[in-house]
Amino acid sequence: MSLIREFYLFGLKQAYASVFGGFLLLVMLVSSVWYPLESLHRYDFIFIVAILFQIGLLVFRLETPREALIIVVFHFVATLMELFKTSDAIGSWVYPEEFIFGIGNVPLFTGFMYSAVGSYIARIWRIFEFEFSRYPAKRWTVFLVVGIYINFFSHHYLPDARWVLLLLTAFLFWRTTIFFKVIKTPRRMPLLLGWFLVALFIWIAENVATWANIWVYPNQRLEWNLVPLAKLSSWYMLMLLSFVLVTIINDVRIRSAGSKLETDSIEIESTD
Repeated sequence: MSLIREFYLFGLKQAYASVFGGFLLLVMLVSSVWYPLESLHRYDFIFIVAILFQIGLLVFRLETPREALIIVVFHFVATLMELFKTSDAIGSWVYPEEFIFGIGNVPLFTGFMYSAVGSYIARIWRIFEFEFSRYPAKRWTVFLVVGIYINFFSHHYLPDARWVLLLLTAFLFWRTTIFFKVIKTPRRMPLLLGWFLVALFIWIAENVATWANIWVYPNQRLEWNLVPLAKLSSWYMLMLLSFVLVTIINDVRIRSAGSKLETDSIEIESTD
C-alpha cells in the first residue's frame, strides 16, 4: 500500500509541477473546439490568459519569484529562436491564425510554451528536492547547451551537429544519477533517462498542440498527421537546454557517499 500511495503522490506532484503547461495546453485544446470571441483573435486570447494565470500563480504563492524569473528568461530565448524558425526564409513551422500581439511571424504567446518547460523543471526541482551524483562541471554543461542553442540556428546552413551534441551529452552525463523524494525515501534514476521521459511527454503535448492548430509543420498544412518521432531528438536537446538554464539559478546539490549534501552554485565537479 505504501508504494501505491507513493505512486499516487508522485502523480499529484507531477501534475502540480506541470500546472502552467497543463493549463496552457487545456486552453489551446478547448479554444480549438469552441471559441466564441469574435472581437479577439484566439492567439491573443491565449497570450492574455497566460499572463493572467502567471500573475495568479505569483499572487497565491503557487510560484516563487525565482521560478517567474526563469519564465522570463525562457520567453526571451524562445522568442529569438521562433523568429528565426518561422521567418519566410526558413519556414520550419507556421502559425496559421491571425494575431495582434506578436513580432514578425511569431505570436507572443509562443514564448510561454517554452517557458512552461522551464517552469516545470524549476518547480519539480523544488518539489522533489533534487540531488545528484557524479554531476559534471557546470562550465562544461553551459558550453554544451550553448552549442545546442547555436545548432538550432546553424543546421540550416551547416551540417547538423545534433548527433555529435547528443554523444557529448551522453559522455558528460552517462554516470549522473538524479535522486528525488516523493515522501521520505530517496529514489534514483539515471538523469539521461529522466530527460528522455520528459521529452516524450513534450512530444505528446506537441501532437495535441498541432492538432489544435496552434502551429503546423509543412507536412501538416493539408491535413493533420502525427509529429515524427525524430522530433524527440529536438525536444531532448531542448530539455537539456532548459535543465542547464535552471541550474544557473538553482544550486546543484551533490549527494555524497555518506548521503550528505555538498552544494556549489559556481562550479560543480563530478564525484566518484
